[in-house]
This record gives sequence, C-alpha cells and structure tokens, in this order.
Amino acid sequence: MSMRLRLLSAFGLIILIALATVALVSRFTTQQEVTTFLGHGGQVGLENLADSLESYYEENGSWTGVESLSRNIPGRGQGQGPRTGVNVSVGEHILADSEGTILVSPSEVEIGTKLTDETLNQGIELKVRGQVVGYLLPEGGIPQLPENFEELLIERVNRASLLAAAISGGVAILLAMILAALILRPVQSLTNAAVNLSEGDLSQRVNVRGKGELSKLGDTFNQMAESLQKAEAKRMAMTADIAHELRNPLAIQRAHLEALQDGVYPLNQDNLSLIAEQNEQLTHLVEDLRTLALADAGALTLNKRRVNLASVCRDLAARYEPQTEEKNVVITNECGKVDIYVSADRERLQQIFDNIMQNALRYTPKGGWIKLKLKQERHKAVFDFHNNGPDITEEALGHLFERFYRDDKARDRASGGTGLGLSIAHNLAEAHGGTLTGENHPDGGVDFKLTLPLAGREM
Repeated sequence: MSMRLRLLSAFGLIILIALATVALVSRFTTQQEVTTFLGHGGQVGLENLADSLESYYEENGSWTGVESLSRNIPGRGQGQGPRTGVNVSVGEHILADSEGTILVSPSEVEIGTKLTDETLNQGIELKVRGQVVGYLLPEGGIPQLPENFEELLIERVNRASLLAAAISGGVAILLAMILAALILRPVQSLTNAAVNLSEGDLSQRVNVRGKGELSKLGDTFNQMAESLQKAEAKRMAMTADIAHELRNPLAIQRAHLEALQDGVYPLNQDNLSLIAEQNEQLTHLVEDLRTLALADAGALTLNKRRVNLASVCRDLAARYEPQTEEKNVVITNECGKVDIYVSADRERLQQIFDNIMQNALRYTPKGGWIKLKLKQERHKAVFDFHNNGPDITEEALGHLFERFYRDDKARDRASGGTGLGLSIAHNLAEAHGGTLTGENHPDGGVDFKLTLPLAGREM
C-alpha cells in the first residue's frame, strides 16, 4: 500500500471512529440524563431529593430512619458546581416502599397504608441497581415542567456532549499515536540505518516488507548501500593494485640505477634501455589511469569527426599482421566494401581497437585465428572481434571490464598486462555513446562486440 493511501486510510479511520464514538456516547449519556431528569420530576429539587433517597437506600440497604434525612438537600442547580439551600424535605412528600406501603407522609394518618397501583404510577420510581426500591409522590402530584425547563434540558445535553467529545478525543488521540507508530516504524528503521551508513558502516541493510513507497525506498537504500560497499571494496583493491603495478617497475629501475652507480653494470646503451623500458611502462600506466579518471569525471575531451569504420577495419587487420605472423595467428577481416561512418575521435577509437586486439593476441593460442567483422544494424555500426582463445569463466564474465581484474590472480604485468585495457576500452566506448560487450562465442572462443551510433550526413 502506498504511503499516500496509508495516510488517507489512517485519517479516515480516525475520523470515522471519532464520529462513531461521539454519536454513541452522546446518545447514551443524553438519554440517561434526560430520562433521569424527567423521571425525577423535571425539577431540580425533586430530582435531588430522589437522588438522595436512592443514595440513602443504597448505603443503608433499607428505608429505616429515612425520615431523619436532612431537610436541606444539596442541589446542582443550573451550573456545574453544587448549590445548597433548595427547600426540599422528605416529610413534605409521600415516600412508599417497593410494595406501595407509605413510610413517610405529611399526614401521619396515612403512614402504614398502602397506595393503589394507579396512585403509584403517578409517582417517581426510586431505583437502586436497576431495581425499584420505593416511590416518591410529590405534594400535589408531579408538577408541570418549570419555566426554565429548556435551559435545564440544554444544560444536560451540553454536559452529555462534552463528555462524548472528551471520550472520542481521547480515543482518536490514542488511535492516531498507534497508527503513527506503525507507519513511522519503517521510516525510523531506515533513518537509523542511514545514520550508521553515514558513519562508515557500509554493511547496513533494512528489512523490506510489502509494497509501496516505503518498500521501494528500502530497496533503493539497500541497493545504494550494496553499491557503496562494492565501490569501497573496489577502491581498496584498486589502490593495492596500483601500488603493486608501480612498485615493480620502480624497484627494477632503482636496482639498475644502484648497479650503475656502484659500477656493477657498465653505463652503456643496453643497461640504459632496460631503465627506459621500465620508465615507459610507468608512463603508460599513469596515462591509462589518467584516461580512466577523465572518463569517470566526464571530462574526457573527444575530437569527434566522421570516421570510416570500414577503412579503419582494413587498416587494423594490416597493421597487426606482423604481430600475428610472429605468433603464427591468422587474422581475417570481413570489413565489407560499403563505407560505414561514425562520429568519433579517431585516436581514442584507435585506442579501443588496440586494447581489444592486444587482449585477443594475448589469449589466442599459437596457430589460432582472429576474425574482424563489420556490419550495420539499423542506426548503429557493429564491430566484432572474435578469437579462438579459451572461454572466459562465468565469474570472470561479470568482472570483464573492471579495473585491474584478472581471472588468473597469479598473472603479472608481463604476461597479463595491467588489467586496465578493457576497462579503458569500455569507458571510451560509452564516451562515444556506444557499448562494448564481451562473451563466449557459441562456436567457441571469445567475442567482443563494439557498437557505435552512425554519424549524421551533415558532419
């Protein structure tokens, strides 16, 4: 359920429960107040007298000594506070027990006599715990409603409404607190995880349940945390790899220089060439790292112009013939006779081709082959590099374009390169708006596919 729908449902539920509570409590309390008021004579004095008599019976369990009940019965009046001084007395009216026998009467002669049912029906029933315990017959019968009856009744209704509002408000607040806690619980969990993540704990994850905005947010957070954790691991590994790649040629250079300084090696062209070779490797590595850094920052400058890929394909095959012949590898091309133009930086494009070809030559066995194929698919040019080298493992396929990644961990720079060539080729392909993929070919070997958008005619 979406967050918007949850909030709307929660507000709607609170409103409905509050309204229902107000309606029920108002109906019950108003009915009770009106019934008590009218049932006790509709006058403050008689109502208070009836209340006092019921309280007396409830406390004593009988009517014994009821005639001694105070002649000055407290009354509540029209306000909420107590009011005294209402001129009401038990002796001024007739009090009968539940059987109708008169217990108190202004006329002593009537005490002990029994009232008829018709007379009792005209009196006020006195009840304790729902049971009729006696009857109160006011002097002269139940009087007409007083002139301020409407005010008294409105007071009772208002009191009932206030009680209903207080109860419903409490229920609504309690329900709102419970619903808010339920809704905000995943937010609080996500907040705690985000705080821990910001403090460097990249292993933080949140439990995702259900569907909706919060679930999507939780999934996004988990993906972000996982990406950060992987990026941190790659950064640490890359730092170690860079240190390793720099340490070897520097160590070789230092050893040769110290040998030259100590006179162990003569200062001649051959010994200087060894140092220059290591320096060239360092320069190439630094340039590769610089290229990757520029590509990551989006600051790689491309001097794009129309480039004929068919011509590049033919030149590439011819340029690598000496190296393929030396390794007894056959290179063939299916560049086609139709010119295919792309918008690209020719030097950077050549860098992509060189990196792929060097990788292919490194793993193509002696007596093997490399096939170059160029074709056009809709608005894209597709350049295939297929060699019959060993298949790439499933694990390595997922890391094919990662920096410094080597499927064989024991491989050194001389036998396996720096592990930056394919990564650079991949980034340069994306910088040109294209893609570079690598996979095992169904017929055996490995196939790299470079896809670039075609150039417009106006270029």
